Amino acid sequence: MAGNKGPHIKKIPMRQCTGCGERKEKKELIRIIRTPEEEIQVDFTGKKNGRGAYICNSVECLKLAQKRKALDRSLKLAIPTEVYEELAKEMNHGEDG
Repeated sequence: MAGNKGPHIKKIPMRQCTGCGERKEKKELIRIIRTPEEEIQVDFTGKKNGRGAYICNSVECLKLAQKRKALDRSLKLAIPTEVYEELAKEMNHGEDG
């Protein structure tokens, strides 16, 4: 058969961290979404419905994203400081469990 070049190599989805700007595998990053109800949530499954942005699982990247307003731009929504604090807590909690 023409065009068959051996076993199919699965494409690894890559995403860019909104904090540090590094491209990493999707599974290495945390997805933060804006739900249709305009709430901001951490999506550890990567499957929730809503507009998503990706960030490294580090509070440093979250702080960088906050400073640069990168998440605000990605999610097209002004994000209050309390939400960043809650995200930082959830990220730390997600690492434990």
